[in-house]
Amino acid sequence: MSKVLLLDIVGLTPRALASMPRLSAIGRVGGQMGLDTILPAVTCSVQSTMLTGLAPREHGIVGNGWYFRGLGDPLLWRQHNKLVAGEKVWDTARRARPGLTVANLGWWFAMGATTDVTVTPRPIYHADGRKSPDAYVRPAVLHDQLVGALGEFPLFQYWGPTATIRSSAWLAEATRGLVTGRWGPSPDLAMAYLPHLDYDLQRFGPNAPEADRAARELDDAIAPLLTDAVDRGYSVLAVSEYGIEEASRPVDINRALRREGLLEVYVQDGREQLDPWTSRAFAVADHQVAHVYVPDAGDLPCVRSLLQGLDGVDDVLDREAQARYGLDHERAGELVVVAEPGAWFTYYFWLDDARAPEYARGVDIHRKPGYDPAELFFDPADRLAKAKAGANLVKKKLGLRYAMSTVPLDPTCVRGTHGRLPSSRADAPMIISSDPALLPDVESLPAAGVRDLVLRGLRV
Repeated sequence: MSKVLLLDIVGLTPRALASMPRLSAIGRVGGQMGLDTILPAVTCSVQSTMLTGLAPREHGIVGNGWYFRGLGDPLLWRQHNKLVAGEKVWDTARRARPGLTVANLGWWFAMGATTDVTVTPRPIYHADGRKSPDAYVRPAVLHDQLVGALGEFPLFQYWGPTATIRSSAWLAEATRGLVTGRWGPSPDLAMAYLPHLDYDLQRFGPNAPEADRAARELDDAIAPLLTDAVDRGYSVLAVSEYGIEEASRPVDINRALRREGLLEVYVQDGREQLDPWTSRAFAVADHQVAHVYVPDAGDLPCVRSLLQGLDGVDDVLDREAQARYGLDHERAGELVVVAEPGAWFTYYFWLDDARAPEYARGVDIHRKPGYDPAELFFDPADRLAKAKAGANLVKKKLGLRYAMSTVPLDPTCVRGTHGRLPSSRADAPMIISSDPALLPDVESLPAAGVRDLVLRGLRV
């Protein structure tokens, strides 16, 4: 029976591929083409479109997070698969091939999915407030097999200022073990998420020498997986969610709303917190796209006028305009704002750094009401930032509580961004296939078409 290895190589573009000889060889034998991504071009939205063949208006994933109106909280990086509407590609395949087996290593919304094997980052939150690296693994017996062979999942190298190739290499090697049958029968569809290019391309920009080095590192890490997969009859499909472009202008969208008296805060322990319950408008910033929630329709004209006049804003989409991009879902903001090329949106809502919430200086993806790429950096203004981080790791090993306050509040260190539709093919995502018969004879494929490529590879 036909098998598919589906790799999500985040940030893969023709520019990055030039530094990846092993993956390039796969494309020369099989084929490669451009991928037309969606708006917003961010992980959770694009992955959901690839796996369902649907637009965000249908699957409901309007970003990496949104304002959960029923809870009264903006939340990012939720993990439960029930948030994604629509039939997933493996369930579609199983209707034609009953008993088809699926392994998901790292693709988002993995919790509660109907895959046979699931591996997804999931820290241990201890009762005393400490956080330890780990992963959610199903079946449970596989957890100890993976840890015994590969060590604990390197969570602190998966995101944050210490993010490195280790996390993607761990996921690639775990996938390789499944593909080769090391831990049981190899799955018919093996899916792996490999985020390494995201790190240095956002830190240094897509044209920096560090970006080329990151591409070479990832190519080296996945080479054994590619070899073993092809040798065992897998069709390899490597896809990318988005390309990363040069970043030069952070846009403080929430601060603009606050200065106009539209965004409210409350104070705890001398620090300001976003108050979404009383704000007339606030933004959930997500790279180059921001969902702006405006509870009172009477405020829409003034909010829209303010946003249109904000330096770095390219477009402001109401519900009618959102429909042109398949983004008109109830979870979306009443207004969706798109940044100009090179610009991106911060989540910052405080006006004085001394009043910033405690989480602002930490890696805290679940509490921040927006995406924060500054988490990839140690604060360059704090000469002791790395030393403090090292001291905190010692505290962790001793079982002591600690706060990792090393993230800068000056976002100008960020050099790469994404989220808007790409303006050049060199920085646009792409698809690579080991099997030339899988790719249609077109220049580029819509992200929703990835689902059909997988089904074709599985011969269903």
